[in-house]
Parts: sequence; C-alpha cells; structure tokens
Amino acid sequence: MLTKEWPPDTYGGAGVHVEHLVAELRKRIDVDVHCFGERRTDADAHQVPPSLRRANAAIQTLGVDLEMVEATDGVDLLHSHTWYTNLGGHIGGLLHGVPHVLTAHSLEPLRPWKEEQLGGGYRVSSWVERTAYEAADRIIAVSHGMRADVLHAYPEVDPDRVDVVHNGIDTTVYVPDYDETVLVQLGISRPYVLFVGRITRQKGILHLIQAARRFDEGVQLVLCASSPDTPEMGVETATAVNQLRQERGEDSVVWIQEQVDRTRLIQLFTHALAFACPSIYEPLGIVNLEAMACETAVVASAVGGIPEVVVDGETGLLVPYDVDEPRAFEHAFADAINTLAADEPRARAMGAAGRARAVSNFSWDTIADQTIAVYDAAIRT
Repeated sequence: MLTKEWPPDTYGGAGVHVEHLVAELRKRIDVDVHCFGERRTDADAHQVPPSLRRANAAIQTLGVDLEMVEATDGVDLLHSHTWYTNLGGHIGGLLHGVPHVLTAHSLEPLRPWKEEQLGGGYRVSSWVERTAYEAADRIIAVSHGMRADVLHAYPEVDPDRVDVVHNGIDTTVYVPDYDETVLVQLGISRPYVLFVGRITRQKGILHLIQAARRFDEGVQLVLCASSPDTPEMGVETATAVNQLRQERGEDSVVWIQEQVDRTRLIQLFTHALAFACPSIYEPLGIVNLEAMACETAVVASAVGGIPEVVVDGETGLLVPYDVDEPRAFEHAFADAINTLAADEPRARAMGAAGRARAVSNFSWDTIADQTIAVYDAAIRT
C-alpha cells in the first residue's frame, strides 16, 4: 500500500480511507504500508532524498516515490493512493513485474486551482496522474460519479478496468456523543451549522461564509478549518470571517483553526443542527459519512459522489452547484440551512436516517472484500 498520509500524519479523506482500509485488509491478507515522513513502527516511511530537499515540492514527491519503488521488491501487487504515490506504483509495477492498482480519490484536471499552490509542479502532478491512470491494471473509483470523471478526463482508459468501491466509515467509532463539554469550552451556542475541512477552493468554504450572511437570526456557524492551500487563501478566508462578524456579531461564527481531535469532533457533529458540505468538487466526501454516523443531517452541494451518500430529503438536503452562478448557490445553500433551522424535528429525523444509511451501506468490512476482489482481477489479467 503506497500512501502519502499515514497516522499520525493524516489530514484528508484519502488518508482516512487508507488507514481504515488497511486495518480491515490486514484481517484477510498481508499488507505492507509505505508512506511519506518520519519513521513509524507500523509502516515503512520514506523521506525526500537529501539531494532534492530544496527542489520543487512535486519533484520531492517523485524522489520519495522512487524510494518506495526500491523498497517494494518482492510484493505481489502495488496499490497507490493519489498522484503523490501513483508514480511509485506505476514504476514499481514495471520494475517488479507486478500489477498496479490505484484508487482515484480526486483528479488533477478537475482541480485547476492547485496551480496556485504548486505552480509548475501542478503540470508535473498532472503528467504523473495521466501516466499512471492510462497504464494501471485496475482503477478503483470511490463513487460512480468519480468513475465517470475518470473516463471523461482520461478517455484512453479502458472502462472495463475501472471499478467502483465506495469510501467507508467506522460506525463503531463515529457514534453520537451527547457530552457538551466541547461546546462549553469553545463558546458554541445552538443551533449551529458545522463545517470541517481544509481551507481550499475545492471545499467551498468561502461560499459557505457568504451563505451564512443569510442564515436565520440565531444560527451560528462553526468552522473547523485550517491548513490553507496558499497564504492568499488563508487571508481571503480570514477577511470573509471578519466581514461576517461585523455584519452579524462576533458570536455569529466560531472559527477553530487548530486540528480538532476525534473525540471533540464527534461531539461537534452530534450537537450540530446540520453539517455543511459546500464543496465545488468532491469525489465522495468521507466527512459527510462521519456526520451521518453521528446522526447529523447534511446540507451539501450536489456534486461528484455526494448524491451517492446524502439522500436528498431523507438524510439531508442537496443544493445544485453552478460554477457560473455562485451567488445563486450561496442563497440556495442558506435557504436549505434555514429550512432545517425552522423544523428541527425534521433535521433530527434526517440525522437518524443518515446513521442507518451509514451503518447499512458503508461498512469497512464490505469495502475490504470488494477491494480484494479488485486485486484478484488485477492479478488474473
């Protein structure tokens, strides 16, 4: 298993996916994990080669990938996650003569704003991704929407090589926690709308802050948001938050800028009126499953794989997104929040339905079995 993220350095959905998938796979097969970063006891960690430590970040990534290639001789199959390790899987497969399976968590062509962050490195990451996808023995898409995106972005890919295996959620960990300690500590009042995610254009945080200007009086916005893609994105977000406070009062928004541990996060999910996911691009969205498992209604943009998770009118409300009509999206998002604020029993019913759906449809044991079936298909071909 080739991954950039591995505990304790897990900061995104792909990292969460790999952590839980490996735990289930290890009950069935032998899995060696190769990751980026400092030495671990449960994985082989690889660092940027000394000669590349001043290079562009994308070139540093390729250096780590080559370290992974050298270290994976003797395995039966390589499984890479995100472009950060796709080249390691691709070259490793060629060198060692084993199948390469990759999981599509996102696609570089659908995230053009990353050029702000990576500069020329974005063209390097795009080349890596295309090369790996067109040569992979099997591709796992985390949603049917993601599968369609893969085939559209890379028409040379054989559709028969692209399988759908959804992301999952551990519903024994993510369960409602009615302790209110974290609300008291952070000065959060109810009702509140919760956002959890990185400060990136993909997650639509600026759209949400604009939508919050139209929230009904008394509805608070709680942002668990950190790690801006660029300093400029961080400044934009801070400016928007300050404007919201000036218009609606200092307590209209609580912004938590440090990473929140899982225990406190589950409390935040549990007590929220709704979880907000205003993403403009989202292959699936594990965080929506986390909220649903905590019996919280989800208000989300109807993009990517989100409609495969959130059932409109049953486990939450979906809002159409049009890149050419951002203000209309923000207004509609606010209207959806206000609909639930005006009918909290409906919001609670949606939360209960969401947990039932998370338990029945997105368990990690099922996903591990489906992943092994993909491995078998890759080895056979």
